[in-house]
Amino acid sequence: MKKPKVSRSVFPNTFTCLNVFSGFCSIVFASQGEILYSCLAIAFAAIFDALDGLVARLTKSTSKFGVELDSLADVVSFGAAPSFLIYSAFLSGYGIIGIIISSLQLVFGALRLARFNVQLTGFDKSYFTGVPIPFAALTIAALTLNYPLHDFLRYNIEVTVIILSIALALLMVSKVTFDTLPKFTLSDMKKKPASHIFSVAALIVLVISKGSFLFFILITVLFLSILRQIFNRMFKPADKPVELKKEI
Repeated sequence: MKKPKVSRSVFPNTFTCLNVFSGFCSIVFASQGEILYSCLAIAFAAIFDALDGLVARLTKSTSKFGVELDSLADVVSFGAAPSFLIYSAFLSGYGIIGIIISSLQLVFGALRLARFNVQLTGFDKSYFTGVPIPFAALTIAALTLNYPLHDFLRYNIEVTVIILSIALALLMVSKVTFDTLPKFTLSDMKKKPASHIFSVAALIVLVISKGSFLFFILITVLFLSILRQIFNRMFKPADKPVELKKEI
């Protein structure tokens, strides 16, 4: 009797399940007041999210089921988890206003993923339209980790969180284009040299600062992407960006 073959999609889907498990752990940690562990769980979810796409491409096992599963996992890990983190760490004392502001990452993240899924056109494209939901969640986690290390961030941190939450929510459903992660291949380095130089410089700063400048690096990426969008609107003919098949 022949043994049933194991589908290759099992491998990337396993990482997707680890992604959603990490998101659940983040919510549990935040509910227990373990804010550091909650942020780290979001970071692990982002790693697993990147790995499932990588493994799917390497094993040529990308499927519609995998894409839908990935989006459901992302809603938990990068929508519900950062929303609960924001509420638990910063806005629980603000009543209904705190609940509404905290929910923006979840609500707008779900809208962003729904738009992403209905606009899928292919693989390995160059841009995301709107801030990817993992990037938004990591920015929230980075602020939560970094703000105690910087006096001007500690001052009125709740106001900073509110402004950032609203900005990230709007950017997720915006038409601002964001580069994908650099692939560090020769062809990709020739195509986008500035992106690779910035990535290397950011990594050096991150190592030297022992992670304390992570939030500022992510904010710089957002700021530069918005500036590029404004420049392109003013001086270049509009090109229609193409969505990625898989968020990283």
